[in-house]
Amino acid sequence: MSIQIGQTAPDFTLFDSDKNPLQLSSLKGQNVLLLFFPQSFTGVCTKELCSVRDNIALYNGSNATVLGISVDSVFTLAKFKEGQQLNFPLLSDFNKKVSEQYETIYQDWILDMKGVSKRSAFLIDKNGTVQYAEVLENPGEVPNFEKINETLKSLA
Repeated sequence: MSIQIGQTAPDFTLFDSDKNPLQLSSLKGQNVLLLFFPQSFTGVCTKELCSVRDNIALYNGSNATVLGISVDSVFTLAKFKEGQQLNFPLLSDFNKKVSEQYETIYQDWILDMKGVSKRSAFLIDKNGTVQYAEVLENPGEVPNFEKINETLKSLA
């Protein structure tokens, strides 16, 4: 069963691009925007995450922490974050456990790759409840940031 609005967000711990563990439940008291993305250094992923970077004041002003998650290694994510000057944490789900937990994983992807995160967005409120959930089947599409931002404003 996929993640539904109104349910408690599944907790997890992943390492960020600085090799520090981050546990979702440690962010209670803040809104959290989880953005799963297929792979660093690809066109749509770069465009999506740079757009978030450029609009980070919106999220910071709404007491929201943005977390990018992919199955890339922490080393790849560190290079990607540095190169794109991203101003929010990128988390490595190298073992694919969180992508599977959130049911946002391609079993088969391009070039015969297996187990790549689907582009997805989950907005979690200060109490840990999912308030927005979107899992995209087409990796060329991006989440509906207009709806995400409307939902975030309603949480203020």
